[in-house]
Amino acid sequence: MSLDQADPAALPAAGPATRKTGRTARGGAGRRGHNRRAGRWWTPWLFLAPALLLFLYFKFIPMVSALTMSFQDVQPYLGNKWVGTENYATVLQSAGFREAAWHTIVLAVGQTAGSMALGLALALLMEGQGRRLGFVRSAAFLPVVVPIAVVAELWRIMYHPTSDGMLNSLLGLVGFGPSGFINDPDSSMASIMLTGIWRGAPYDMMIFLAGLTSVDRGLYEAAKVDGASRRQRVWHVTVPGLRSVFSILFILAAIRGLRVFTEVFLLTNGGPDGSTEVVMTLIYKLGLEQNRLGVGAAGAVLLFIATLVLTVVVHLLRRRESK
Repeated sequence: MSLDQADPAALPAAGPATRKTGRTARGGAGRRGHNRRAGRWWTPWLFLAPALLLFLYFKFIPMVSALTMSFQDVQPYLGNKWVGTENYATVLQSAGFREAAWHTIVLAVGQTAGSMALGLALALLMEGQGRRLGFVRSAAFLPVVVPIAVVAELWRIMYHPTSDGMLNSLLGLVGFGPSGFINDPDSSMASIMLTGIWRGAPYDMMIFLAGLTSVDRGLYEAAKVDGASRRQRVWHVTVPGLRSVFSILFILAAIRGLRVFTEVFLLTNGGPDGSTEVVMTLIYKLGLEQNRLGVGAAGAVLLFIATLVLTVVVHLLRRRESK
């Protein structure tokens, strides 16, 4: 008689010792697997260690040093003197700081609104899967990858204030006189804002394109059946569907606007007559040009606090809307 045909009653029953041995074997294998996984918990941190060390040395340690310097009268090679909140009082009571803060807010609001509006318009125009759109998207995204120094120099050339300048030549074709652009206090802020919008809109466009893929296409069909125009479909379907994208881009664009420095420094350096002075250029001048490092560090800390407060407020508003 084969084993398959044997009477089950005749087979020896698994006793307690056999069951205990099986459980012990399985438990031992599980513990060994757990121990092997637990022993490799440091593997991800090993790969992250080089980047974390660079962040620690070039970012976090300087941040702590700047916070300490903001309470000191920094005297290189002579020793620092503790002055408490005197540097903060100097910054906040400075008329130049108040003007720079106002210019920063105006520039941040203008660049944020302009880049998001233009980015959404470009995203709606380039939405689709056509092969030709790939090249167009890449060409539109080029301002983001071009170094800001190159962008500033290109716009400086286009903003040449004479009548034969590039933009002034175009204005002459439609009957407008030459403009001073960055050389005129009345138009310098708008000129820098235009440069920032031109450079920031393609980045917003790519984020909007990614967000448009999550909008339900059935809503467009339903709205079209109900007789909604294209503008109504965009306003009542697309914009609500991109609400989370708008909040993320608002935070990124607002931080980018509050920390604007390179384009202002390269195009106008805060001029003419301080009409484009922003907080970052003022901090640079106080800290490095006038050698008032403590006052400059205090201004940097205040700018960091303003950015942090803005980010937290927007995050809380997002959480309240999602409930």
